[in-house]
Amino acid sequence: MARLRKGARISVAAGALATLAACAGGNTPPGPGVNGVPGSINSANASHDVGLILPLTGRNAVIGARMRDAAVLALSSHGSPKLDIHDSNGPGGSLQAVNDAVAHGDAILLGPLTATDTAMVSPVALNAGLPELAFTSDSGNARPGVWVLGLTPEQQVRRMIDAARATGRKTFAAFLPDNALGHATGDGLLRACQDAGLAVPQIVYHSADPQSIVSGLKTLSAIDTRMPATAPVVAPPVADGPSAIDPVAEAPPAAPVSAAPAAPAPAVAVPPPPFDGLVLADTGLALAQVIAELKADHIDASNVQIMGPALWKAFDGKLGALHGAWYAAPDARDRNGYVAQYRAVYHQPPSPVTDLSYDAAALSGALIKQGGVTAQGLTRADGFMGVDGLFRLLPDGHVTRALAIFQIQPGGGARIVVPASREIAVRPS
Repeated sequence: MARLRKGARISVAAGALATLAACAGGNTPPGPGVNGVPGSINSANASHDVGLILPLTGRNAVIGARMRDAAVLALSSHGSPKLDIHDSNGPGGSLQAVNDAVAHGDAILLGPLTATDTAMVSPVALNAGLPELAFTSDSGNARPGVWVLGLTPEQQVRRMIDAARATGRKTFAAFLPDNALGHATGDGLLRACQDAGLAVPQIVYHSADPQSIVSGLKTLSAIDTRMPATAPVVAPPVADGPSAIDPVAEAPPAAPVSAAPAAPAPAVAVPPPPFDGLVLADTGLALAQVIAELKADHIDASNVQIMGPALWKAFDGKLGALHGAWYAAPDARDRNGYVAQYRAVYHQPPSPVTDLSYDAAALSGALIKQGGVTAQGLTRADGFMGVDGLFRLLPDGHVTRALAIFQIQPGGGARIVVPASREIAVRPS
């Protein structure tokens, strides 16, 4: 694999890029293109600059500025290519930005940030033979020549299903919000199960209406058919006394009888639901409602491996009620060196989304230093070691990532129970 970072010093980029170039082979000629995307830019006005499209004005300007700073940091070493920076919210928007990057003859395009802007930019970049590393997490934008760098629901689900299978889980289901995140998660689960040769998972989508959550989860869990029949009620024995027929008649004197304590009601055993792995994607108030219904429908870590989105990492300290549940996310320890670099230069910690622009810029710079951006170089089989761990660009535009499995603890918070791999598994095509 090739590394994109090395150590925690400010000069880290130079060492990391040199290492990547050496691993990839500095004398490797430009490789063939992928689906019309050439191995390198050959136009008369071609440069070795790296095009960068980010929102530098407007509501996402702060995010865009921090991502720009991360890209600058990645290309700060001597001999690195220059950044050709464009504002996706400037006059003409992202469409004008990509046309300007094409006219400049950039070797590769980084960005834009959102799925909407990516959908507008990609056709222009592809038509110009300009490889694009987009920062969106919408895998619907992935295609040959356009790579989706964001952490997608499909990546997370696939990692968790693989880990759950290793513990013997075989039957999966999902209870998901009826929104873009929910459907992306459901699609990812379907593909992961299909690729693993598992049964088609049952997926139920719910609205924000609490009743939709109640009824939907009852249907998915089949709780009505799982609940055992009510045990017959047996009346406790009573001492001799007035007749039930003649309650006023007095009974003959008898020795006092001490009432025996009532026996505790036996615990009712409820069979497990028709799945041993359940994928969720809710957050906020909807998640609180889902947690309550999981308990009501007898779904817990004793019989089902519950799995959720990486979004849970931001508030897992409040998720003690879901103890035993998993989510897949990068190991934060992998980015310690990058955090130190960024903080030393910009005097503030980097937000997680800046990891994408740093890695994209470092990768681009390394390939340009070795002789040019090529399809062969971008899709190298052993991948790259980035800020958040190992990742690999696939020829179809998707990206695979080595993620850690976090388990929520009884008091809240989470710990890693399955470390991120240092090898990239080949995803079935």
